[in-house]
Amino acid sequence: MEKSILEFGYKNLTTAKAMAELYEENFKTVSKYVHATSRGHEVIQTALGMQLLPQDFVFPYYRDDAMLLSVGMKPYDLMLQLLAKKDDPFSGGRTYYSHPSLNDIDKPKIPHQSSATGMQAIPATGVALGIHYRESLTDEQRAAVDASSDSSVTSDSVVVCSLGDASVTEGEIAEAFQMAALKQLPILYLVQDNGWDISANEAETRAQNAAEYAAGFHGIEAISIDGTDFEESYKTLKEVIEKIRTERRPFLVHAKVPLLNHHTSGVRMEFYRDDLEEARSRDPYPRMRQLLLDNGFSEQDVDGYDAFAKAESKNALEQAMTMPDPEPADLFTHDFAPTPITEESGERSPEGADKVVMVDCALFAIEELMKKHPECLLYGQDVGGRLGGVFREAATLAQKFGDNRVFNTPIQEAFIVGSTVGMSAAGLKPIVEVQFADYIWPGLNQLFTEVSRSCYLSNGKWPVSMVLRVPIGAYGSGGPYHSSSMESVVSNIRGLKIAYPSNGADLKGLMKAAYYDPNPVVIFEHKGLYWSKVKGTKGATSVEPSEDYVLPFGKAWVLQEIWKKEEEETLSIITYGMGVHWVMNATEELGLQDRVEVVDLRTLHPLDYETVFASVKKCGKCLVVTEEPSENSFSRALQGRIQEECFKYIDAPVMVIGSENMPAIPLNSVLEETMIPSTEKVKVKIEEILNY
Repeated sequence: MEKSILEFGYKNLTTAKAMAELYEENFKTVSKYVHATSRGHEVIQTALGMQLLPQDFVFPYYRDDAMLLSVGMKPYDLMLQLLAKKDDPFSGGRTYYSHPSLNDIDKPKIPHQSSATGMQAIPATGVALGIHYRESLTDEQRAAVDASSDSSVTSDSVVVCSLGDASVTEGEIAEAFQMAALKQLPILYLVQDNGWDISANEAETRAQNAAEYAAGFHGIEAISIDGTDFEESYKTLKEVIEKIRTERRPFLVHAKVPLLNHHTSGVRMEFYRDDLEEARSRDPYPRMRQLLLDNGFSEQDVDGYDAFAKAESKNALEQAMTMPDPEPADLFTHDFAPTPITEESGERSPEGADKVVMVDCALFAIEELMKKHPECLLYGQDVGGRLGGVFREAATLAQKFGDNRVFNTPIQEAFIVGSTVGMSAAGLKPIVEVQFADYIWPGLNQLFTEVSRSCYLSNGKWPVSMVLRVPIGAYGSGGPYHSSSMESVVSNIRGLKIAYPSNGADLKGLMKAAYYDPNPVVIFEHKGLYWSKVKGTKGATSVEPSEDYVLPFGKAWVLQEIWKKEEEETLSIITYGMGVHWVMNATEELGLQDRVEVVDLRTLHPLDYETVFASVKKCGKCLVVTEEPSENSFSRALQGRIQEECFKYIDAPVMVIGSENMPAIPLNSVLEETMIPSTEKVKVKIEEILNY
């Protein structure tokens, strides 16, 4: 091997080793926050990082500090994160040591990394899927995509996903492997196998190693190596990465390594390890030291590298300790990236335009976006050309834009949701769909851990620009697995914007706003409003807005406004989605349009509290109408907030009507009708509160 390669590799190894030893020597000082180190893993990490280029993407895990050093980070950079300092270059003091977020022009790109082991496999595979899509474009389309983003993707970009061996047993890893094999994506899964989870070892937890497991995914080439042997590691990875750059197909490299330090600073190896002597016999440090001596380096050279690493690490820690902590105001930055859509604009009701059903408003919005933006994709279950969505909400799109832009995925809600992190990082704008709200649950892991927190925990470097469409609500005896409302769960995930429109014009305007918003957006689309086939929902149909119509998030609509009245009781009803139609029908049938004000929230986050509070204060009484079971819900939280802010202005308790608090919506139509609200039930509640 070239002496320069050996020198760099050894210097990197001994720097990572010196840092780990320094942390142990200063344990009480540096253990205020949890950290792990790469001790025992340094060689394979170094051999990888040395070969990555600025146009590549890498997804490390929390033991990969040697990898971070090898791509150009300094001990000082890592120690700022170790101590959660304000100038931590990854997260501004928000997340743990060796949890990088990096978007430097001269280094591989590292989207936000979480602590949840294995979670990075889906976002990483999403980047590879995005690169794969970009390579399918014409030169003109590719130029347009490049112009729309600052992504550094090139025709030879590779993605690396670093994994611990224990995480490969997780189901989401299988989803990632399946898509990488199916689509032949340019990704390397590097599995560092030290034989341990935390206290559970491989004999207890794994039926086979990662290479044996990956061999079952036809199309992934799997290789096992000794991850403590620098020559074998470097040469194998060099060959693999060159193949990925040219052949554009996935590989898995399984590297056997020892764990020579604690699982983390808080879980000490002596608590549970019975193999420490054997592990130390495989220490890569003396082995690599001897490699240098065998290749013309002197003892003095090698000792000098060691001494420099120790001095650099010591100085870096001393300097980092003097740096300031974040200030309280820093807590409140980068929850969202700024959106350009702040005002309603365009024609909502163009003269001569056709009146269309709600589902078509969304379909036409996406078609317009895809015509204009080659970086826009749509994927999910059954949205491809054969069906165009189970509600025909993607009809004709695959035929118009191609199977590379509108395509089916396997039944993989986690991949559908989490891959958008990678797609966004690759400079694309994915619109994805979970077929029914009832099936969003497997995707919540990615939605919560990766999608919603990326902007905040990367200190603004990696907002996830995506739109997640979720058909929701009870319609046509869908039964317990196709009828649920679950906006309360999603609205409790901070870092998401959430829309729940009640009509087609709003849906189109919000879809456009969501597309141009650089943040993750969830749009709940009520199935019963799609076609206005449910009695009393004709109001969901709309004159189709113009192509340039946008409706900003956080702007409620007072769709039935009344004057303030002193001589008779008045009521403000706050609602959204299907609730809007129950309320409008109820007030019409009761003849109370002049005494009941109706506020359609349109978006659940951000929520237009200003409009809500103004309506309640004017009317003096308030009812919140929702389709969800009301206990422990979004509607109950809103009820409490209204009560708190408007207490001096109201003369009755704020009330809520929602579905019955049962575990599921039954299939039988009589039971379904008993379960959910209706116009009749809302009428009774209106009269109750007006007569209070």
